[in-house]
Amino acid sequence: MRAGSGAHSYEVAEPWLLGITGPSPDVAGVAVNSKDEVHVLTRSPHPVLVFDRDGRFLRSWGDGLFATTHGIHIGPDDCVYIVDAGDNTVRKFSPTGELLFQLGVTNQSSETGYRNGDFRTIAFGGPPFNSPTNVAVAPTNEIYISDGYGNCRVHRFSERGELIESWGEPGRGAGEFRTPHGIFVDATGVVYVTDRENDRIQRFTLAGEFIDEWGDSRRPDDVFVTADGLAFVAEMGYTAGIVGDMPRPTAATPASRVTVRDLTGRILAAFGADDREDRSPCAPGNFFAAHGIWVDRHGSVYVGEVISAVGPKDSNDGTGWVPPTCHAMQVFHRI
Repeated sequence: MRAGSGAHSYEVAEPWLLGITGPSPDVAGVAVNSKDEVHVLTRSPHPVLVFDRDGRFLRSWGDGLFATTHGIHIGPDDCVYIVDAGDNTVRKFSPTGELLFQLGVTNQSSETGYRNGDFRTIAFGGPPFNSPTNVAVAPTNEIYISDGYGNCRVHRFSERGELIESWGEPGRGAGEFRTPHGIFVDATGVVYVTDRENDRIQRFTLAGEFIDEWGDSRRPDDVFVTADGLAFVAEMGYTAGIVGDMPRPTAATPASRVTVRDLTGRILAAFGADDREDRSPCAPGNFFAAHGIWVDRHGSVYVGEVISAVGPKDSNDGTGWVPPTCHAMQVFHRI
């Protein structure tokens, strides 16, 4: 099975045997270190599963540490950063899983007006954290965090974990957010924020100055920018994770997908169900809810999915769920 098109064509790998246990089959994110070790962030009793790039299991760690895992990033020194949206923390670990430090106070959330799990109740931006979503390390080794579900801000920290500055308010204007869900800092120091419920990606300088925004996006969850200037965007679509102001999904609802873009935001290729006869989210190369994305040094693309991400029952007609046997992670090898 192939995905993408033209110069950006990929072969869909055979499904990995992840061996996820527990009630949630979700893969919140994926990250790859300098040794080509693939870190799969799950919501299972064994949250961090580590494989080689052929899918052979190596080890696991993180048992008992997290409430709701949400984002993962591996820095240039192979240290692992993990966002816990459930207990309002971001933790830095050694390459082998020893805790180095924690940002945020466990189970303490900042005041933003956020109520009842509804981002529309956020009245103002607050300090770290209220249900943070993702993390990235800049070329300066500073740490950038999208704070995310219960807040509407990006926070910039020093390498040692000292807060430098924050930016963002609720809204649709430049520098405003409605669920800043994913974050990445490229090699040139441009900060990319997936502003999910505004259907766009905003770009900033390292100091938070607005550069521009990219549209033509379906609720973008995460973004990864390669050294050769390609941006890979995991787009959740409009069937999963639905919120109160979204219409009921139907068979024609735009599906979750991955887009490959140049650095003007222009789409060069896309993969997902759009152009396929089999639009099932469980079909190889299709997605139910693309949530986390990483591209390794060989050009292989790893996509984690939250396959239990249904919305309120009264806004779901049955198209917004998949069986727990559906793929929660897919690997695409560049052809």
